[in-house]
Amino acid sequence: MEWIDINERLPEHQQKIICYLPDNYQYLPGKTGEERHEPIVILRFVKDYFAGNPEKAEKHGAHFWLGEGLSNHYFKDVTHWMPLPEKP
Repeated sequence: MEWIDINERLPEHQQKIICYLPDNYQYLPGKTGEERHEPIVILRFVKDYFAGNPEKAEKHGAHFWLGEGLSNHYFKDVTHWMPLPEKP
């Protein structure tokens, strides 16, 4: 599988996918302030999430990425995506 640029094609609404977020950093457990770079995460694409809020849509993009066990991300955070592989 190859990465798909979000400017070329978007996933289907509610599709769970592998996303590339070049600036995604996560704080490590504890209160040390340490963080690690985690550019690849699994998220769910939500089409037109901010359709009813033009101000947020203009600021963050019309769509949204929902995390599962991770934080959510604004549309502009993700640059590329690919479908999840088939189950074995």
